[in-house]
Amino acid sequence: MEIIVASVIGVLTAGGIYLILRLRAFPVILGLSLLSYAVNVFIFATGRLKVNAPPILQDHGAAVYTDPLPQALVLTAIVISFGMTAVLVMIALGAFLEADHDRIDITAADTPEAEEKESGE
Repeated sequence: MEIIVASVIGVLTAGGIYLILRLRAFPVILGLSLLSYAVNVFIFATGRLKVNAPPILQDHGAAVYTDPLPQALVLTAIVISFGMTAVLVMIALGAFLEADHDRIDITAADTPEAEEKESGE
């Protein structure tokens, strides 16, 4: 079970990093989403992977239980990442509609110093 979870975390991280290194806005957003999923799975796995175990320690003396704190952290992280993804998609969509492409290029002509040289200031 642990090898499967570790492999999933590794694949999600590798895919996220690959997409973040692309020079287009929407693959970068997808890469950030994959990285957040990888972190969520990692945090969830820290709460001990137990099958059919109660989420809290009972007074009955349950010897095996699952820690509820990572589950609460992952739930909060999912909500926050959903909101941030929506904001990033709207920003990227606005940039795409304004520039007619979603490339992320920063050239020397786009910097403030180059604009000052062109205007002669």
